[in-house]
Amino acid sequence: MEIIRLKDVNKVYRTKEIETLALENVNLEIRKGEFVSIMGPSGCGKTTLLNIIGLLDKPTSGVVRISDKDTTVMDDSKLSEFRNKNIGFVFQSFHLIPSLNVMENVAIPLIYRGGVSGSERKKIVTDVLTKLGLSHRLRHYPGQLSGGQCQRVAIARAIVGDPEIILADEPTGNLDSQMGKEVMDILHQLNREDGKTIVMVTHNEHQARETDRIIRFFDGRQVI
Repeated sequence: MEIIRLKDVNKVYRTKEIETLALENVNLEIRKGEFVSIMGPSGCGKTTLLNIIGLLDKPTSGVVRISDKDTTVMDDSKLSEFRNKNIGFVFQSFHLIPSLNVMENVAIPLIYRGGVSGSERKKIVTDVLTKLGLSHRLRHYPGQLSGGQCQRVAIARAIVGDPEIILADEPTGNLDSQMGKEVMDILHQLNREDGKTIVMVTHNEHQARETDRIIRFFDGRQVI
């Protein structure tokens, strides 16, 4: 069953002097529980595509269906609520808040969601961090962690709300090969054992070949 479907999606960025076609006539289906890699040269539209799937950006035209919901008819409030419950994000640059400790960083999606008590939130966050091997780092701050540990915290933040979909934009781009392998092992575990649907943008051909399918883009168009 498909969990992500893009139909005739176009994305145009306009300024006063120039018009840039970032995505052109994209038709894409991703099945529930699939681990998909998106590849292509820099500037080909990969991150734009991820932002549209993640409801961080809207297509200029076309339809984006997530979990059988037409997101293109949702207002900003509905999009934010839907995104919080259904989609987790992992970025190359971690995007952790330096002034918050590990537990506080990971708890952010639950705080925004609301309806979760402080004690329940603490248990959920602790359980997720323990699963990712960070139970001894709960009170540490991002500046006290290695790059690999920061990315594991970022993954914990992405999954703490139990979303169906994880979007990862170059998740190993800032890591050495060993730490990168550890992060990929975690993503594969989340896919195989927890059934998460994962869409990963990457330049790493070896990592991409370990996923279920590679989708390649060139100049805003899907070529494979």
